[in-house]
Amino acid sequence: MSEPSGLSFSPAYQVFGRDDWRALRKNTPLTLTPQDLERIRGLGVDLSLQEVEDIYLPLSRLLNLHVRAARTLHTVQDSFLNNAPVTSPYIIGIAGSVAAGKSTLARVLRTILSHWPDHPRVDLVTTDGFLHPLDTLIERKLAHRKGFPESYDLPAMIAFLAAIKSGAPNVSAPVYSHIAYDIVPHERQSLDTPDILIFEGLNVLQQPHGTALLASDFFDFSIYLDAEEPDLEAWYIDRFLLLQRTAFQKPSSYFHNYRDLSVPEATTLARRFWSDINLINLRENIRPTRERARLILHKAGDHRVDRVALRLL
Repeated sequence: MSEPSGLSFSPAYQVFGRDDWRALRKNTPLTLTPQDLERIRGLGVDLSLQEVEDIYLPLSRLLNLHVRAARTLHTVQDSFLNNAPVTSPYIIGIAGSVAAGKSTLARVLRTILSHWPDHPRVDLVTTDGFLHPLDTLIERKLAHRKGFPESYDLPAMIAFLAAIKSGAPNVSAPVYSHIAYDIVPHERQSLDTPDILIFEGLNVLQQPHGTALLASDFFDFSIYLDAEEPDLEAWYIDRFLLLQRTAFQKPSSYFHNYRDLSVPEATTLARRFWSDINLINLRENIRPTRERARLILHKAGDHRVDRVALRLL
């Protein structure tokens, strides 16, 4: 039986229903167009402009207030230390299960936050780029554990976040290809002191054993995208079937050999991938980090956020 992942939160959180959360939007303007939404919507994710207005505009207002407060605090500390002001990007971590819709959430937030005049430069980096190359995972017998904590190059991830947080210019991150299912050799994503960095991935809130620093040590704000296990499984299978009809058809796709499976065969395979890999990772590594997040967005089966939990300061 699946654990009801979003039905109860610790007393450290204030929980909002949709109506109460929607009211916190105040006069935040809607800057997204239907064309923008179509461009940034994730594969198989049903996201409407109404959802943006009700959920993501209040969230953008909250984050804008946090960014401004963080800048004031930095100015106060620089003044106290007699230091020259240093631009330190505000880092937002986004965690959650496979198929929860993290990528869409990250892209929507990036677009909305970049329309605020206080912080127009917003970059987005995913942890996929910090996976070990596929050859390394195969050599270490970890290919079936892709997405688990041990499949990431944690020192490289920490070094990247430390450089970004220090305000270093021209920091770069590795690039991952979902088509090739591997790191892209000799390709890097360059970042030059963004106002905000959104850092999205499965296990960004995890506390690995034996490490002095965690990815979340560099976060100013963190979000966990939550949903019930049966919904996540259904979304995962739907996405797999959609990919089979699209991306898997490309000869360059790592999963090209699945292109001609029948719908029942593809569904059975997707369900096995979910239960043997992704569900285990969710239960063992991802969901236990949920209440380390500052904000939890819980999605219902129709992809609409039905509850928002904000950690009390």
